[in-house]
Amino acid sequence: MALFIFLIVTAFIAVVQIMIPYLAKRTAVFGVTVPDQYINDATLLKYKKLYAVSVGLISFILIGLYVFWALRNNLLDEQIAMVGAILEFALIFISFSFYMYFHAKTKQLKQKNKWMEELKAVKVTDLSVRSQDAMLPWVVFLLPIVSTVGLMVYTLMNYDVLPQQIPTHWGPSGEADAFKEKSYFSAIQLTLILLILQTMFLGIHIATKKSGIKLSATGLQASRNRQLGLRKYSSWFMFFVVLAVTMLMSYLQLTMIHPQLSEGLAKLLIPIVFLIAVLIGTLIFAVKVGRSDKETFEVVGERIRDIDDDQYWKGGLFYFNKNDPSIFVEKRFGVGWTINFANPIGYCIVFLPIILIILISFI
Repeated sequence: MALFIFLIVTAFIAVVQIMIPYLAKRTAVFGVTVPDQYINDATLLKYKKLYAVSVGLISFILIGLYVFWALRNNLLDEQIAMVGAILEFALIFISFSFYMYFHAKTKQLKQKNKWMEELKAVKVTDLSVRSQDAMLPWVVFLLPIVSTVGLMVYTLMNYDVLPQQIPTHWGPSGEADAFKEKSYFSAIQLTLILLILQTMFLGIHIATKKSGIKLSATGLQASRNRQLGLRKYSSWFMFFVVLAVTMLMSYLQLTMIHPQLSEGLAKLLIPIVFLIAVLIGTLIFAVKVGRSDKETFEVVGERIRDIDDDQYWKGGLFYFNKNDPSIFVEKRFGVGWTINFANPIGYCIVFLPIILIILISFI
């Protein structure tokens, strides 16, 4: 079962990494701003193809070797899981290495051909676009939080029936493999972690809803489609993930009070269904947003370009701009949001909850 789970996750990571250059914002090639007039440059298209083929070929070989090794040896689930996790990080590192290589090549190509110098920089603002924003209202994210608080109260009300050893971790097979002595804190530890995660997602949703909508002067309709699509689908996707995580962790919490819930195939199937649902949701989200600015063709008749803000992007991945009030901005390589690292509020929303979860896990 561990092989099946890690094979699905690893294959998913490989597919997403291969697709990223074709899903990223069309005027951001390997994290470098490229004017609309040059996004179909033959060299840039070659770079994207080389990246996809290289990452795909290496991923195929490594996944094949992993499956061959796992099937040829009589291994424990823990061994398969450990090597599987190493393989997943290896694939991410490999794709990142290729990204950095082609990021540098794209930057050199842009400077060599003086693409930005030949065009006049223009900034576009459309005040009406906010009225078209279809993001979910923030209050819907309170529903899972209320549910978790109720589950926490229910757990304390049934404290006497809880086992003396409280499970704190579950393996790939759905079986608990780590425990803590029974106490009021350990009894609600899982619900506390869930509550922190839900609060973090709520904070991210509010921050992204307040983020600026950046439009392109040379691809106004395409950029509008992407910005509105990113905001709409990311809010729905985050809510879907929150609901899925809430249902999974609530199920695990309830099995401590009602052990019969984990009998039969339930403890095995529920985590697998959760994993597959989240992976499919992630893929749909990435494709929906990634293609949203590729389907609109606009003829750029003037010698203009958008503002070049490469100076604020370190390596095309990390955004530092003190003049931008947005806490989160659209990624340049990939689909979704990244932090404006010059805004300290972003650190509080993302890193503070992670620190709290780590502390709770080790108390």
